[in-house]
Amino acid sequence: MTDSIDALATVNAFIAAIERQDVEAAVALLADDCEYDNVPMGAVHGPAAVRDILGPMLERCTEVDWPVARQAADGNLVFNERQDRFLMANGWVELPVAGVWEVVDGRITLWRDYFDEATYRNQLAQIADPGTDQKQGPDNAE
Repeated sequence: MTDSIDALATVNAFIAAIERQDVEAAVALLADDCEYDNVPMGAVHGPAAVRDILGPMLERCTEVDWPVARQAADGNLVFNERQDRFLMANGWVELPVAGVWEVVDGRITLWRDYFDEATYRNQLAQIADPGTDQKQGPDNAE
């Protein structure tokens, strides 16, 4: 049985690994039968499938920052509101995300992120345009 403190620690360790771009450390926190549901893009199952998604994504980034604005836990369930930020070659992609996690025996069995796919795709298109300068950050401030 996992309590709220352990569940929060596991989720926070996972997020820290993602921010370090350490895919192997992140995947090591997943249960063998984990489900990663990247709503609205679809679900995958198992650490290898999660690695196949995270690896190429993080390889394209020079920096990753997932600040958590709010987080709550109830038993083995963790809910968080984040701003997932990815610095790519031509600028930042920032995505408001609501995450739902289940942790059993210190391993993540469910990771479900809700976000607006159009926001993600529009930002990718914007930074793909060489005439758009977002290298200073999401608000283009020094």
